Amino acid sequence: MIDPFAAPPRLPLVAPSILAADFARLGEDCRDALDRGGDLLHVDIMDGHFVPNLSMGPAVCEAARKACPDAFLDVHLMVTDPDDFVDPFIKAGANLISFHIEVREGSAARELIRRIHGEGLRAGIALNPDTPAERIMPFVDIVDLVVVMSVFPGFGGQAFIPEVLSKADLIRPAMRADQRLEIDGGIGPQTAPQAIEAGFDLLVAGSAVFGRSGDDRTRAIGAIRDGTGVGVGR
Repeated sequence: MIDPFAAPPRLPLVAPSILAADFARLGEDCRDALDRGGDLLHVDIMDGHFVPNLSMGPAVCEAARKACPDAFLDVHLMVTDPDDFVDPFIKAGANLISFHIEVREGSAARELIRRIHGEGLRAGIALNPDTPAERIMPFVDIVDLVVVMSVFPGFGGQAFIPEVLSKADLIRPAMRADQRLEIDGGIGPQTAPQAIEAGFDLLVAGSAVFGRSGDDRTRAIGAIRDGTGVGVGR
């Protein structure tokens, strides 16, 4: 299993989001994305309340774990009550669980981070495009991952919001070498270079990966990681 939080030197990592995978062949699609250069798998969980959509539950995460036993599973809880989802996703095989600052702040956020760490997992905190970066700064030192949304969560395939890139100016200098700054939403070969230049080093890509197949998928993952965008469309 790759350790996304290994000490430098380290390249930007690509996390294919299984929300965009073919659910009729989920295991095969996930294995192929990793075999073609993906570094870890991103699992988007939506409750139909915090975001206006339902995505998947622990059973799908468990299926991804069974299909890819050595993969690092980055579970992103886009839910109103993240405390209720921690145990089921631990049992389903998550390696990291992120929750949103918009639903947990102050002592409640700190306690949830401690709980996730206490179970032996990595912990992350996420913020929406219209949430100021200052909201997550009190927690940067105690999480492993900060997730900046570059679309409004709820649906895949949305257009990238470049204005969120400036959040890295505040967050990145406060982070240690063993932490990651993730960007999630609208990332593909054409937008990855901007994200990498801004300081993001974990790039979540859904349709840009799973919307392709064969060598085209390999090239897309390589172009996202390299930040070149060369020879690959959106």
